[in-house]
Amino acid sequence: MFEFSQYLGFLLFLTILTMGFWLMFFLVSFVSYWVGGATWERFKEKRAKKQQSL
Repeated sequence: MFEFSQYLGFLLFLTILTMGFWLMFFLVSFVSYWVGGATWERFKEKRAKKQQSL
């Protein structure tokens, strides 16, 4: 049915696919955390500047 080299190739493909999926999952969560934190900090700075000018 399958030769051993085809089996190893399939396992390599699954390994790379799985690693890519988890890397994408990590990067998406990290980037959303980074953007959310930057937005929150900018909001706090604007609020502090507005309260200071009053």
